[in-house]
Amino acid sequence: MSIDESFDPTASLLELLDLSSAGGAKTYEDIFVGGSQSEPRKRIFGGQVLGQSLVAASRTVPEDRVMHSMHGYFLRPGDTELPITFGVERLRDGRSFSARRSHAYQNGKPILSMIASFQIPDSGLDHQEEMPAGIPEPEDLPTTAELLQDFDHPVAEAWSHRRPMDIRHVMDPVYVRAGREKTPHNAVWMKTFKPMPDGENLHRAALAYASDYTLLEPVLRGHGLSWTTPGMSIASLDHAMWWHRPVRVDDWLLYVQESPSASAARGLSTGRIFNRRGELVATVAQEGMVRIPQ
Repeated sequence: MSIDESFDPTASLLELLDLSSAGGAKTYEDIFVGGSQSEPRKRIFGGQVLGQSLVAASRTVPEDRVMHSMHGYFLRPGDTELPITFGVERLRDGRSFSARRSHAYQNGKPILSMIASFQIPDSGLDHQEEMPAGIPEPEDLPTTAELLQDFDHPVAEAWSHRRPMDIRHVMDPVYVRAGREKTPHNAVWMKTFKPMPDGENLHRAALAYASDYTLLEPVLRGHGLSWTTPGMSIASLDHAMWWHRPVRVDDWLLYVQESPSASAARGLSTGRIFNRRGELVATVAQEGMVRIPQ
C-alpha cells in the first residue's frame, strides 16, 4: 500500500470547509464555491457536501447563532473532479432563530438540498439519554490503518490514510467481512487526528461531515453484510441531524448507532454522539438505499 507521508488529514478537512465567496457573487442566493477530496471512485463522499453546505449556510447568519438542526436530501452523485457551487437562501431571521436553505450544485443541477436552523444559545429544560456503559476506551482499540494494513487496494488506502477522522470500531468492523454477530447495532469512537481551530459552527459542520461515515453499518451488520459484499449497491438518501450541546471534534466522541428497520431496498439508521464526559452532543438519522444481488 502506497502511503503519502506528507498528507495531513486535518489540514485537508479544514481546506474543504474553507469555502470561497465566489468573488461576492449573489442572486437571490448567497453563493460559495468549494472543492472535493479525492476518492477512488471519483464520487463525492456525502458527509463532505453536508459539512460544506452547513458552512455555507453559517456564513449568512449572525456570528452569535449556531446550527442546531439540519435536514437534507442527497439528490445526485457528485463528481470529485468538479467544483461544487453552494447557493444559500435566507428563509427567515427571527429574534432567536435563523433558517437557511442550502443547495449544492454541479453542472447546474442540485446534488444536495438542505434546510438548516440556527439559534442564539439559550437556557431551559435539560435532560439526556445516558451514555452506554462498558464501552472500551478508544486508545485500546485498533485504528483503521491497523485493521486494513494487509489490503493493497485504493479504497483501503483511502479509508486508512485519507479520511480526516480517526475512526475506531468498538465491535469487529465490517470493512471487508461480515461481523461475527448479526445485530443491527454499531459503535465507533472518532475524532480528528490533529487539533482544530475554535468555532462552534466549524466543529458542528465537521461533526456532520464525520456522521456519514459509518451510519449505515448497523443495516449491514444486521444482515451479515460488509462494505465489500459482491454486487451490493449502497448510497445515502437523506440525512437529519440535531446538535444538543457544544462539541469539539478534536476530542474523542462515541457514536452509538442502530437500525430500527430495513425494507424495500432501504435501511434506516439512527445515531447518538457522546463526548467522553458522557454528554449527548448530537443525534443523527439517515436512510440509505441498500440493494443486494438476488
